[in-house]
Amino acid sequence: MADSNYDMEPVKELIKVLNGGVDFYTEAKKKLDNIELNRVFDQMIVDKAQAISDLQPFVLIDEGEIETDSALSIDIRESYTKLVSMVSTDKEHTYISQLEEVEDKVLSKLDKALSKDLPPKCKSVLLQIQTRMQACHDQMKQLQELTA
Repeated sequence: MADSNYDMEPVKELIKVLNGGVDFYTEAKKKLDNIELNRVFDQMIVDKAQAISDLQPFVLIDEGEIETDSALSIDIRESYTKLVSMVSTDKEHTYISQLEEVEDKVLSKLDKALSKDLPPKCKSVLLQIQTRMQACHDQMKQLQELTA
């Protein structure tokens, strides 16, 4: 049960997408043998883990527990990517393209959360996260174009 007057569901949904992103990047690192890509993926994992850590206190205050689930849409995308990469001649591009879509989803969930009435401190944290996640998106978009 919520302990505040705010609807924290958009923040929880964002955390779920971020959790799924961490899992997906971790899996992609295992499937690709590219040291440079693994370095980029490591940074994406760190950035998402930091965003999750920054947002969890707001959910904890509101719900009494942290959000540990991941978004089903990200889990499905990860499974799809595994299947496609089995038959693809360019596994790197396949993973990068799907991870760029995850970045799109993160930005979409951020926009949705920012459009809601949330505590001012939470909004401030979301704006900081938005800047970092936009940089992640832009980097993955650039990689996607380079590997096309």
